[in-house]
Amino acid sequence: QVQLVESGGGLVQPGGSPRLSCAASGSIFTIYTMGWYRQAPGKQRELVADITNSGITNYADSVKGRFTISRDNVKNTVYLQMNSLKPEDTAVYFCNAQLRPRGANNIFHYWGQGTQVTVSS
Repeated sequence: QVQLVESGGGLVQPGGSPRLSCAASGSIFTIYTMGWYRQAPGKQRELVADITNSGITNYADSVKGRFTISRDNVKNTVYLQMNSLKPEDTAVYFCNAQLRPRGANNIFHYWGQGTQVTVSS
């Protein structure tokens, strides 16, 4: 059994700088890419940023220069530092991990439960 548990988020003022965390736990052999996605009301889920297990990062154009993704491979945790938040960043943020569970030969995608980030004054 593998779980992704997110924390952080909530109601943030424009220009705020919250940090999201997502910890993977359970029967894990190897974690490959970890990332953050978001889904705003009435819109499709979109990639915000992801990071490989060697530290290569990738960002959506809309967050480049404002958000920073990082990870702690010992703690199996990925972080998203969000700066200069705008109202259009309001969404449910989901953690994603591509990993191989113990005893499995394939790589699977796992998702967190999502955490709401609302940017409003």
